[in-house]
Amino acid sequence: MRRGRTVLTEEETGRGGGRGAVVGMNTPQPTEREHTTASPPRFVSVEELMETAKGVSNMALAHEMMVNQEFQMKPLELPEGSFEQRVKEIMHKAFWDYLETQLYADPPTYSNAITMLSEIKESLLSFLMPGHDRLRSRIEGVLDLPLIQQEAENKALDMGRLAQFIVETMGSLCAPCRDGDIGKLRETTELVPLLKAIVSTLDLMKMDMVNFALTTIKPHLMQQSAEYERHKFQEFLEKQPNALDYAEKWLRDSAEALQDSSTPSLPPAPHSIHNHAYLRLLKWDHVSETFPETVMLDQARFLEMQQEVELLVLLSSLLLIVYTTTGDAISGLPGLMDTLKATVNAIVTDMHTPSFSLEEALATIGEKLCVELSLCLSEHGHAPYTPERQGILKGQILATAHPDNTVRKLMESRINSYMLASLESTQPKTPPPLPGGLAPVGKS
Repeated sequence: MRRGRTVLTEEETGRGGGRGAVVGMNTPQPTEREHTTASPPRFVSVEELMETAKGVSNMALAHEMMVNQEFQMKPLELPEGSFEQRVKEIMHKAFWDYLETQLYADPPTYSNAITMLSEIKESLLSFLMPGHDRLRSRIEGVLDLPLIQQEAENKALDMGRLAQFIVETMGSLCAPCRDGDIGKLRETTELVPLLKAIVSTLDLMKMDMVNFALTTIKPHLMQQSAEYERHKFQEFLEKQPNALDYAEKWLRDSAEALQDSSTPSLPPAPHSIHNHAYLRLLKWDHVSETFPETVMLDQARFLEMQQEVELLVLLSSLLLIVYTTTGDAISGLPGLMDTLKATVNAIVTDMHTPSFSLEEALATIGEKLCVELSLCLSEHGHAPYTPERQGILKGQILATAHPDNTVRKLMESRINSYMLASLESTQPKTPPPLPGGLAPVGKS
């Protein structure tokens, strides 16, 4: 399964993340018909709501770090052309224009520049490790604010010299990925553009430090993550007894469905209910059904996996039809399978977009596969791919548009069996054998 790269912005993990998480935890409760034993709603205070929001935001951040190997923090990027972006640009331009006016006045005014130097000094000191005593002393000495203030009053302040010292210090503290940015700073000769670039690069270095710290604590977090999330959910239950009603209904429905399909006298085992419940998430109606609270943080991932499963079902069905209807003539031909897979994937890659038409896509696939098969059979000296055989193939391909198509249901059943075997396996590092017909999509 593909796993997308996730990036959380500063706003999403702070105030913004809290709002989104609270909405998720306070979803409408099941109706009486759905859940006759639902707990009565409990009113909470604003303080409890804010505390819950903070807890959910922290749990979401910790959970994302645990499950996403490429997790990283990035600065908040405002939408292009948005009102917030325009206001930010106007205010920044006004600040830098005013600073330029002050520095190039006669005599120059350094009040805002000294304030900026103070903030830059604090940023540089924040990057230091406990053993950086000499560098700390040098920063304190060169960026001595009382001395800089005296030099400004005596018209002896050399801002260019201080800027160059800051750049060289940044070069000794930054991550290797920032060497290019430091090189550009060294090439900048104009004072105000240099100061502007210094501030921007320092912001990037701060984010590098945050990501480094997150990477450092991640092994410890992975050891504690399950207990941490269990503790947080217990806190939610204590404050809101009906906070997990949808998760309860999800597990109860899974148990009932499993009981109906098994021996009546033998109740399903808890681990079996758990595994089948997770398989149900890959057939979830995300529009009309509320996602269970305990897995809500991963709803986007389950939706992505659900779409991949649907794509694999369609792809494996089409390939099975092609090789069944065409026969031994194409069996084992090198490169043909990859060619057919590439042709199908190129057409159905957008199958979950609103404008996608499955019937039109299947008609196109039928035409293109017939062309590919005709060329292949001709190149290998086999009998021509007659119009009658092409018509049969196109008809069977078009028939897979229906969810109850026999071939489609067969491949869906085999994929579900494989996923269930993976969940039940006692050796997670060794995948179970692929059922018949799935080998061609095993590495698609």
